[in-house]
Amino acid sequence: MTAQSWRSLRTKKYQFSLRLFLFLNAASALFALAFPLFEVSTLPAPAIFIVAASTLLLVWHGKYADKKISLPVVSLIFGILWASHIAMKYSMLGHSDDSFLMISLLSVLFIGSIAFANNIIAFTLHSLPSVFVCLWLNGHEHGIRILYLMALPMAGIAIQNVIQKRYDRFAQQLMYKLLEERETLNGLSMLDPLTGLYNRRGLQNKLDTLLALDTHGHYVLLLDIDHFKAYNDHYGHMMGDQALIRVSAAIRDAVRSRDVVTRFGGEEFMVLLTAADQQQARVTAEQIRQKVYDLEIPHMFNESTATNVTISIGIAPLVDQDIDGAISRADKALYEAKNQGRNNTLVFDELPLA
Repeated sequence: MTAQSWRSLRTKKYQFSLRLFLFLNAASALFALAFPLFEVSTLPAPAIFIVAASTLLLVWHGKYADKKISLPVVSLIFGILWASHIAMKYSMLGHSDDSFLMISLLSVLFIGSIAFANNIIAFTLHSLPSVFVCLWLNGHEHGIRILYLMALPMAGIAIQNVIQKRYDRFAQQLMYKLLEERETLNGLSMLDPLTGLYNRRGLQNKLDTLLALDTHGHYVLLLDIDHFKAYNDHYGHMMGDQALIRVSAAIRDAVRSRDVVTRFGGEEFMVLLTAADQQQARVTAEQIRQKVYDLEIPHMFNESTATNVTISIGIAPLVDQDIDGAISRADKALYEAKNQGRNNTLVFDELPLA
């Protein structure tokens, strides 16, 4: 989950709350008009307006869901309409009827508590006008009951808000933790697990960043451990892995921190020298070759010949961001370095023309 997903979830919660509120208002007002519990000779205009306004807003919001409507403003408007409906119908009854006030207030509180279970401000603005009207009409007899009816759902919503905020904080902390772990996993997926060097995916990521900033003065060094298959056959793959670890560390130590070192294949490595000329590339390649030789890793690659593990290197410039072309040219130089006896470095530009 990302911050954008979190905002999208909050938007969906807002949309659901608004649509539920409008639907409940329309349904309640329609029921009050069609099946009045207390018969009157005329239909209260506020109830008619509630049905019409709720329906129109539902249709409008269904068509323009991306448009945001202020819940506090809408809840206050409908709260005033319900208060007007209660006052008008109470006056139409022609006599004091406490049960009508209580049922009407409960209906308003029901709408607010269902639609605004997580929004105490919208609930309060929707409910207060009706509470004030009921207190004004019969507060001297049932003031405590009216206030109790208002306080009970408010307390429930307040408790729900506290719980929801704690849940939201927990969910956000969990989201940030997951994002951190994802970044860590992405970082690990760009590294070779044996040597700790970049793998090809990590190389591509570094290339994208590097070439976006600077496209000139880079060299590719392609390196291959000499007779490594024979080394694995004679010493075993566990010793071969140890040799790879030591060689990769020697390569990393021989270059600058800004240069990119990649395990390119089984016993093949690639170094991208940044901001370097041909002479610097040649000197760096020779430093790598010498450091690997100085490791003095014993290597008997046949029954009669024993030496140390060595490395051959091909060098080529990176031209016009063509990394594949540079690797191909470096590979040709590497192939020629091996043909000339291995433990050698060669620059592609210095190869004899075919």
